[in-house]
Amino acid sequence: MIHGSVVALVTPMTASGAIDYAALARLVEYHVSSGTHGIVAVGTTGESPTLDMDEHVGVIAEVVRRVDGRLPVIGGTGANSTSEAIELTRAAADVGVDACLLVTPYYNKPTQEGLYRHFLAIAEAAPIPNILYNVPGRTACDLVTETTLRLALVPNIIGLKDATGSLERATELLSRCPADFWLFSGEDAVAAELMLRGYRGVISVTANVAPKAMAEMCEAALAGRREEALALDAPLQALHRDLFVESNPIPVKWALAELGLIEDGIRLPLTPLSAAHHATLHAALRQASLL
Repeated sequence: MIHGSVVALVTPMTASGAIDYAALARLVEYHVSSGTHGIVAVGTTGESPTLDMDEHVGVIAEVVRRVDGRLPVIGGTGANSTSEAIELTRAAADVGVDACLLVTPYYNKPTQEGLYRHFLAIAEAAPIPNILYNVPGRTACDLVTETTLRLALVPNIIGLKDATGSLERATELLSRCPADFWLFSGEDAVAAELMLRGYRGVISVTANVAPKAMAEMCEAALAGRREEALALDAPLQALHRDLFVESNPIPVKWALAELGLIEDGIRLPLTPLSAAHHATLHAALRQASLL
């Protein structure tokens, strides 16, 4: 059962940009031991746009192997090409993921009918649990509620990662989606409130650097313990905000490197965090008692 704090895992890299599989193994163990409830491998936080097909599937396969059934693993397999998304989703299913996360097609701006047909084609071609991912701020494409409801009728489309950050949208989704259609927050800053209202978890950037705190906050929120959940979330609010001072995953990879968990490697066109933001991230890490 996928729930709680699901980390949108970074893909660790060396200074040259090569994938650092030793660091990937350490990150998996870090999350298992810290209480993280699930892992998304090679989502957009995992720099999926700059990994080639072999690397993409290879990282997912390595996460599945290292997790070894201890946590659910979700493969990030979305693309703005339907055929590419089908190929990635089939490959992720073959290496043993529990579900796939499918971002809305970016840049080409399909119609709502195009979105429906895109996700339907993937679901029919790869009969594995599919979780849709709506993040209009990054994709220039919004999966509206009516289209989500149509797709919720497809048997293996099981949920939605909602990164609109809108409480109004969340209220609409909660009131209209089937009870067995899982809703996950894609925005750390509102995740506690959304889980208190009925979302089943968060697919989280903050959990990369604060896995134990995020897991504890999610457990309290899912149990309906409002005051405790909000108290646990308060020290994380600066991280929720400041891990986006530059485009994700630039700040979170820098923070992980500062914590000694990975090298500060990232691929172009992304670049290392600007020096002007170092003090801001240090302050956020200290507020969360990570430094």
